[in-house]
Amino acid sequence: MKKSLILLGAALAMISCDKGTSSSAGLKTAYIDTVELMENYEELKDWESKGKVKKEEMERELQEEARKLELDAASFQNEMQSKGRQWAELKYQELQKRQRDLGIKQETMMMQLQEEFGVKRDTILSQMKRHIKEYGKKEGYDYIYGTGDAASILYGKEEYEITDVILKDLNKNYKGEATTTETPEAKEEDTTAAK
Repeated sequence: MKKSLILLGAALAMISCDKGTSSSAGLKTAYIDTVELMENYEELKDWESKGKVKKEEMERELQEEARKLELDAASFQNEMQSKGRQWAELKYQELQKRQRDLGIKQETMMMQLQEEFGVKRDTILSQMKRHIKEYGKKEGYDYIYGTGDAASILYGKEEYEITDVILKDLNKNYKGEATTTETPEAKEEDTTAAK
């Protein structure tokens, strides 16, 4: 009798298990690979690409000024003997000031880049979090976890992963396409039908 009750309980537990639901608590859960999300979200990639281009432009400008300063310093070394001590002292002070100004300009440019692109990156990340939250509410999830560099999950069954769905939605929204939220079940049906 006890064995049949245990078997009946186990059978009921197995039957009640839903693919998108945690069997122990009856909660609908999923997880997202945050590293993949960050690497493949097109708006974030576009913005980081723009930041890289602007950084390279600023670095070229700074390198050109540094090169001119080096040439002037080399010229100073050659002319120092022939133009006299007073000229050498004034020229040396000028070169030092230019070097300090160049360092200040570099710091200012880096701060400008960090401010401009850091704020926009934070805004994009906030939009992603908001989208995930809305998606979770819409699809009836109790929890959506994140994996990746700052992992809060060390293991998860692949059928609970919704990274592709979220990434697809985010990229559609960024491109201005109509969003059709695809559930993980529909995703699996698509892959099963494709086989």
